[in-house]
Amino acid sequence: MDGNSLAEIASAGESDRPGLFDSPVFTDPSARALAHVGVIDVGSNSVRMVVFDGAARSPAYFFNEKILCGLGRGLAETNRLNPTGRARALATIKRFALLARGMNLTNLTMVATAAMREAEDGPEFKTLIERETGLRMRIIDGPEEARLSAQGVLTGWPEANGLVCDIGGNSMELAVIGGGQVHQAVSSPLGPFRLQQVAGGNKGLRDHISNVLLALRDTVGDHHDALYLVGGSWRAIARLDMERRGYPLKVLHEYAMTPKAIRRTHDWINAQDPARLRALTGISEERMSLVPLACKVLRRLVRVFSPRHVYVSSYGIREGILYEQMPDALRARDPLIEACHFMEHSSARLPGFGKKLFEFLLPLYRNRPPERLRLIRAACLLHDVNWRAHPDYRADACFDTTTRANLGGLDHQGRVYLGIALMHRYKTSGMRPRIKEIAGLLSEKDFAEAKMLGRALRFGAMFSMDGPARAGELRYFPKKKVLELILEREMRALFGEVAEQRFSALANQMGASAKVRIRRAQSSNGSSAAGSSAASGDESSPGSSPD
Repeated sequence: MDGNSLAEIASAGESDRPGLFDSPVFTDPSARALAHVGVIDVGSNSVRMVVFDGAARSPAYFFNEKILCGLGRGLAETNRLNPTGRARALATIKRFALLARGMNLTNLTMVATAAMREAEDGPEFKTLIERETGLRMRIIDGPEEARLSAQGVLTGWPEANGLVCDIGGNSMELAVIGGGQVHQAVSSPLGPFRLQQVAGGNKGLRDHISNVLLALRDTVGDHHDALYLVGGSWRAIARLDMERRGYPLKVLHEYAMTPKAIRRTHDWINAQDPARLRALTGISEERMSLVPLACKVLRRLVRVFSPRHVYVSSYGIREGILYEQMPDALRARDPLIEACHFMEHSSARLPGFGKKLFEFLLPLYRNRPPERLRLIRAACLLHDVNWRAHPDYRADACFDTTTRANLGGLDHQGRVYLGIALMHRYKTSGMRPRIKEIAGLLSEKDFAEAKMLGRALRFGAMFSMDGPARAGELRYFPKKKVLELILEREMRALFGEVAEQRFSALANQMGASAKVRIRRAQSSNGSSAAGSSAASGDESSPGSSPD
């Protein structure tokens, strides 16, 4: 956006704004944590305002509120906006306009989708909203809605490759993504409100859905390994799938389902009392009323496109509008690492220490793949963000930070891996039953590695306050099962009793022998070496290079 005030936005003419997004707000990535970016999304079912803040590449939600107005309910039958929905939507947008002024927002975008673009009274209602609120509304077409939703998915999944499906009240959009780009983007009338008007009973509805999907397949193709689901109805189905499975981690973003699980969940929902399902999951009555039709669409969708993997995205059109404004340099950043940097900057005692800690521990992980090193780096950045929590609950707070926080670019196994590692940065044994159940999502190998990382964080974080590398150097010899610490001579007093205990605990967790040495003074030719250890029982150095 161009950074105008709300008053300037309201008074500016349409002709001086050739595009929906004229200039990037984050022209300087160093300022990305300072700007609030607001979006009002006027959909067929809900009206929501989100204000993003924090690390722009993995935004936090400074404000997030929605009302299920049902603006598009009955549109297929009357070709007009729902009267009750109009009244509720106008009242909601008036509230949002006042809140935006109270926040001094200089960057606010309001977009409207299927109901507003298809209703014959949509233009008149748009004029009324703009007159009553002083805000400008942009009514976007179907392909643009699909493109922005797909960009929302890319906000959380930079490497996403497959088909994005965004379902609203009156439409369903598809877009192909890959290589960090949005490719084909199309819209369809497969929103639940429209499907309520399809004649012919279950067979007529099934045939209608199949015919529309087959036509869409001709445009977007059917060779998509992954399907990314965007929209409240899909999220409701995913939440119900969690309930059916007894899934312990109630985080919808990057929740994975299989086509077989989707079929089972559809059948399970049909056999349940909707009131009971609402009580179990907290899904609203308005949303639950759309779930049966959304299930029918999803079941046919996975049959027509045959994806191997189905993922839920909490990011959609609103995040896509934020993504639209990012410069390429910011888009290229890792959303997980960006979020962790921001959390460290805002919450840790010594911002910047996480990078030093990662470099100090890196010799333990030289042969790890990039995806695992990424998690280790994230853990180092987050290792101190919960220091204010009460000591009795600090370990649990660490676990909850990563398993429940709004973190993009992180699947559920990655969340749990980070949670276990950070928990063991403070806790040496035992887990509460709730955490133990969630930890079951990890394999035994990954759990052991996460626990080892926690021991490494526990030692490295307290070894030196100005960076552990100033005090010593770690070397690991996996074939010989030796973990070696080479102490700088002038810093050897840092290796006190607690440090020694934690270093030994780390070596024990790794199944290695602990060796401690003092670095020799620099020789006349500029070289240096490790001398005899001050610790009793140490053997000669196993060498300077890992096996």
